[in-house]
Amino acid sequence: MPRYDDIPEIAPDLAGSGLSVAVAVARFNHDIGEGLLSACTAELRRLGVAPAATLIVSVPGALELPLVLQRLALSGKYDALVALGAVVRGETYHFEIVSNEMAAGITQVQLKTGIPIANGVLTTENDDQALSRMAEKGSDCARAAVEMARLLKALTT
Repeated sequence: MPRYDDIPEIAPDLAGSGLSVAVAVARFNHDIGEGLLSACTAELRRLGVAPAATLIVSVPGALELPLVLQRLALSGKYDALVALGAVVRGETYHFEIVSNEMAAGITQVQLKTGIPIANGVLTTENDDQALSRMAEKGSDCARAAVEMARLLKALTT
């Protein structure tokens, strides 16, 4: 990969110290949500986000996430947000509706408020796929939230 030594670059920053992060988790598919949450909060701590600067809220399902994320974003208290949950395909079209509307809602909140949201809502064919992905996805979301919060701070200074 070529280097661009003559072009300024903002390097990724995973320092969570001093950041405030809220995590919203859907209770539907509870075991998967708990696995995502456990991995996410462990990684937030590892990155230096203080437990006192972290809030966990739960909602009934994935479709309720955007509204709660919007309220959290508008509060002005958080540098980044994380959405966690699982939508597992069933036998009806409901899977597509929930997956698409939830993702669109999260994207809208992020763009309208300027608060980064790491989307860790798994959309899988079955429970086994979700269970095998939950630990890595939860950790990934913690890193994405911290990195995006730092990047946005760097872009405004």
